[in-house]
Amino acid sequence: MGHGHDHAHHDHLHGANKKTLTIAFFIIAVFMLLEVVGGLLTNSLALLSDAGHMLSDAISLGVGVLAFKFGERVANFSKTYGYKRFEILAAVFNGVTLILVSVFIFIEAIKRFTSPPEIASTGMLVIAIAGLLVNILVAWILLRGGDTKENLNLRAAFLHVVGDMLGSVGAIVAALLIMFLGWGWADPLASIVVAIIVLMSGYRVTKDSIHVLMEGVPSNIQMDEIIRVFKNKAGVIDIHDLHVWSITSGQNALSCHAVVEDDLSLHESQALLKSIEHDLAHLGIGHITVQVECSHHSHENSILCKHDSSLNHHHVHSH
Repeated sequence: MGHGHDHAHHDHLHGANKKTLTIAFFIIAVFMLLEVVGGLLTNSLALLSDAGHMLSDAISLGVGVLAFKFGERVANFSKTYGYKRFEILAAVFNGVTLILVSVFIFIEAIKRFTSPPEIASTGMLVIAIAGLLVNILVAWILLRGGDTKENLNLRAAFLHVVGDMLGSVGAIVAALLIMFLGWGWADPLASIVVAIIVLMSGYRVTKDSIHVLMEGVPSNIQMDEIIRVFKNKAGVIDIHDLHVWSITSGQNALSCHAVVEDDLSLHESQALLKSIEHDLAHLGIGHITVQVECSHHSHENSILCKHDSSLNHHHVHSH
């Protein structure tokens, strides 16, 4: 049922994502160390805040690589979905790290507004330009090699890097303002801009990851289209106890009870399930469990489950 193809496609993406993240991790980690040294030598908070962001990048990319590694571990009797959710936990960790980094930068910047220190602006400019080039390279690697749209873990990493790019631009502008106009406050101002960007991307990644952990409906799934697939099938009277969630980024699952006409044979029920599975696969649902019931079966009369009345049901599963 196109199922093997789905898994092969997912595994290929998974491998590409892991390789891409690993390369990005090494580039970012090395440059982050250079930027910390540069920030300390030039006394620039804009550089140090960018380095702080890069540190959270390096951590996030490192955790991301580990998440892909853990995600490869096969399902067992203790973890029937395997370790795929680890990717989402990594994304939550990243998001929270970003929020904490932004708070730290805000506090430091406010201190510097009251007493701006002396800054070696030429060194700051050189390092900031190098930082921008490194970030552009990493962003390009992530975009070209990985799935930044569907994979939350990779998207978190990509957002980190975009925030870094903007941070480097801020540091370049601040360095130029200090060099030519002597505006010492440009350095903490640039760090505040970085902090706002970091805070926004941290909030977004955390919110999306928590949505997955709360078993929320994936953003690319339209529930009314799903319901229409069932209701438009000849032989289906109604559906109830419908649940749609994602196991990890790009792997969506569905379970529901379908009430079918009483005179449907087992063969017809199986054909109906195949047809439903085929249609739902096109709507982005890869893992499907449908329980078939006859019309005189007692059940909750609602599409979404109000309470669990599913005990002792006769099951016909489709996977």
